[in-house]
Amino acid sequence: MTAVPGPHIVLVGPPGSGKSTVALALGERWQLAVRDTDSDVEATAGKAITEIFVEDGEPAFRALERDAVRVALEEHDGVLALGGGAVLDGSTQELLAAYGAGGGTIVFLDVSLAHAAPRVGFNQARPLLLGNPRAQWQALMEARRPVYERLATVRVLTDGHRPADVAELIEQELAVLRRGEGTPS
Repeated sequence: MTAVPGPHIVLVGPPGSGKSTVALALGERWQLAVRDTDSDVEATAGKAITEIFVEDGEPAFRALERDAVRVALEEHDGVLALGGGAVLDGSTQELLAAYGAGGGTIVFLDVSLAHAAPRVGFNQARPLLLGNPRAQWQALMEARRPVYERLATVRVLTDGHRPADVAELIEQELAVLRRGEGTPS
């Protein structure tokens, strides 16, 4: 838990890792406001992410996403969940690295394909997973995993865990950090 300006904690990870639901569990547990940059993008655009992709293209979505992350890091002091691909933007990486270097906590919610598949459902609401969704998810993870790992303060595997259980695992990892008992998972 951090006293730095900005969010109390930032959650990153791939589609199906549970960022939004774990954010809600942490917010409830810690009595903090919860913010999700995907929701911010939809509110700004006035339409669903899938519509932004179809009507405006991925570059337009990524620009909206970059702005949403910047604003949330500046304004929000609760639990913040980022869209899965937000970390791929260079300026977003810089903002997150600065937030982390300043004492902020970034949690990489990791998940295997076997556990992500039923959560995501690989449906039409995930524009980057169209075609062969399992292969697309694997390719996304290959590109994103090094960034998630580099930016993260801690990593928590969500496979087989309910959101409340993941929130508890995050608390345990943060306690290890506070005690200085070595590197958390």
